[in-house]
Amino acid sequence: MESMRCIVLALFAAAVVSAQEHIPENEKNPLAGKPEAIAAGKRLYEQTCQACHGGNAAGSERGPALSTGVFKHGSKDGELFLNIRNGLKGTQMPPFGGLKAEQIWSMVSYLRSLADTGARSAETVPGNPAAGEALFFGRAGCERCHAVNARGGIFAPDLSAAAALPAATIRQKLLDPASVGRARGRRTVGPSITTVQLPDGRTLRGIIRNQDTFTLHLAETTGKLHLLDKRKVTVTTVPGSFMPPAKLTPAETTDLIAFLKSNVARDLTKTSQVPLAGGLTFERLRNAAAEPQNWLTYWGDYQGTHFTTLAQITPANVKNLQTKWAAQMPGDTLLQSTPLVIDGVMYTSGMPGQVFALDARTGMEIWRYERKQRVVNPFESNRFNRGVAVLGNRVFVGTLDAALVALDARTGLPLWETQVADTMEGYSVTAAPLAIKDKIIVGVAGGEHGIRGFLDAYDPRTGRRLWRFYTTPGPGEFGNETWKGDSWKRGGSGTWLTGSYDPELDTLYWATGNPGPDMDAEVRKGDNLFSCSVVALDPATGQRKWHYQFTPNDSHDWDANQDLVLINRGAQKLLVQTNRNGIFYVLDRTNGKLLLGKPYVSQTWNDGFQPDGRPIVRPGSNATPEGRVVAPSLVGGTNWQSPSYDPKTGWLYVVYADAPQRYLREPSTYEPGKAFWGGRSMPTGDPVLTGIKAIDTVTGEVKWDYKLSRGSLAAGVLATSTGLLLAASAEGNLIALDAKTARPLWTMQTGGPIASSPMSYAVDGKQFVAVSASGVLFSLGLPE
Repeated sequence: MESMRCIVLALFAAAVVSAQEHIPENEKNPLAGKPEAIAAGKRLYEQTCQACHGGNAAGSERGPALSTGVFKHGSKDGELFLNIRNGLKGTQMPPFGGLKAEQIWSMVSYLRSLADTGARSAETVPGNPAAGEALFFGRAGCERCHAVNARGGIFAPDLSAAAALPAATIRQKLLDPASVGRARGRRTVGPSITTVQLPDGRTLRGIIRNQDTFTLHLAETTGKLHLLDKRKVTVTTVPGSFMPPAKLTPAETTDLIAFLKSNVARDLTKTSQVPLAGGLTFERLRNAAAEPQNWLTYWGDYQGTHFTTLAQITPANVKNLQTKWAAQMPGDTLLQSTPLVIDGVMYTSGMPGQVFALDARTGMEIWRYERKQRVVNPFESNRFNRGVAVLGNRVFVGTLDAALVALDARTGLPLWETQVADTMEGYSVTAAPLAIKDKIIVGVAGGEHGIRGFLDAYDPRTGRRLWRFYTTPGPGEFGNETWKGDSWKRGGSGTWLTGSYDPELDTLYWATGNPGPDMDAEVRKGDNLFSCSVVALDPATGQRKWHYQFTPNDSHDWDANQDLVLINRGAQKLLVQTNRNGIFYVLDRTNGKLLLGKPYVSQTWNDGFQPDGRPIVRPGSNATPEGRVVAPSLVGGTNWQSPSYDPKTGWLYVVYADAPQRYLREPSTYEPGKAFWGGRSMPTGDPVLTGIKAIDTVTGEVKWDYKLSRGSLAAGVLATSTGLLLAASAEGNLIALDAKTARPLWTMQTGGPIASSPMSYAVDGKQFVAVSASGVLFSLGLPE
């Protein structure tokens, strides 16, 4: 089980299905182009929308222009319909649920008539598009600033969908660039050139990407983006354009227009073939410790330590910590992402389908990507996304409908999308991918839906799948004999949490989830490899080097999808994990040999270990039809939230839960995409103890235990080199503890439940701590 299954999510899924049955997002407007509908829509617009969006939908200070044909929250007819009817969460756009369907469709017709992008795209123009393309990427020099399908520069607007512009407008822009205005509220302004004088005397020239009273984002003609503090610079803006008038013959101008008008929409078959130079290299990823100001991977480093050596925030001054900025990311679930920070830019997923690039110093948005689910499984149970990966100038994110998407890290524009699996069979991708060398490693969720688990590697440039490792082996594969009959086909064993990597051993370590059905071990008698295991793989080929199974033939939903922390102790190369089954493990990561297994919470299933490291399972500890009380609970001793390892003390800090649960085995019929539990769990009435423990990784001894009032699957901890431990709690508190003694030092109530773990980074020498609560991403720092 990836996360909590709750009635609220089921009801939400049912609501989505209900909405789609009536007005699916891809439904066409039945009143499109009808003059009487356009006239009726105009009257209705003036009565309901004009106050914010202005006359003729030209925009105002209260709302954006709607006359351009470009709609930020979806441009399909059905999406416009739903946005009008339901409103937009987190904005000033209210719902208009009282309007009849015909009225809303008439407003859609009116808005379409203003933009008339379809007519513009279908506009017939003379000229030779091929000759125009040669000019664009050749003598005309357009590609120095503009791009078409990822070819070219990023300084000026992307022209991959230039067909939406009237040919006359394109011609005017080519011949007299400074004369073409653009709508801003109720005013029309022309292009401008901004000069910024820096404190060191240097001068920057470019265009403003974004700004407020205190912050300025300035793009130079090279495409380089500068994130500036207005209080420290002098800014001058004058009318003008960086684009020179085209020095082309009339025939060449016509050819260039013909080429631009041939680009109707961004073509991912072309963008996926374009090399993008620069960005985050593998060498930087493997040497993440050398740049503690950045947080380059989901765990902060390949070793899964989730630890920071930044030392500005200490036990002595943490009491002065204060909110520096907060980014609103509202939606229908909780934020669970751990952001990445690379050279002052924060990359993070928001609600499912969203990715943001933010100014890490101020929280100001640089770009935002939003993607609607292509397909919605009405039985999906984990509406979350836990983060992104970055390699080169590409950002990678998974989706609820089991796709992997690559974005341009500079612009947020999509480069490719590949389908990992079929969400209607229960698959989704919720974990942050992992970038290794020339591969993007992606795991899947859905173990509670009877999927066949696997781990994939993809080409970061093209999205082509390079290898697949099945976590439920098929006939002829090692481990298939550990499954009864064909139960491996529905054996679960999801890979839904980001793994770790040892560059020296060139070995990828990934944890796997519960076997399916979750609680009926009888129908799949055997060890059920590689469920509830860690697998060590060759990242070049996906071939298994070794494995260790924590819980054979599990019937308690004890996924092993917890952080795999790679530590060195002298010459020993170790892997440590606090497993959901209640045992703290130390393995030799060169061969998978068990070195230590010790309970860190109450457990009643394990009677020790055989000489080969295999657990001695207590007889009668599996789920039964009558119900068997076993510890730990279904939530586990811990879950997927981030622990933190301090290499100085050798202590691992982990959020825990300590309680038994009653496990019942029941018949379950497999139906694709639906839950496949094979039973259920029930509370016993015993108290549930929750808190944070410090564990000595040498001995497995618990050094201290700090109690919390409410447990969590998701809220984790962050240790620092200054002896500080920052802990998130489900009740919304961010807590600072003395890492050596657990003495409380400071707390902040965020105002919403926390389902993420804190991380830390620095910009311009100033340390920040970031954590998400409910639908808000907070960044905190010390006073100036």
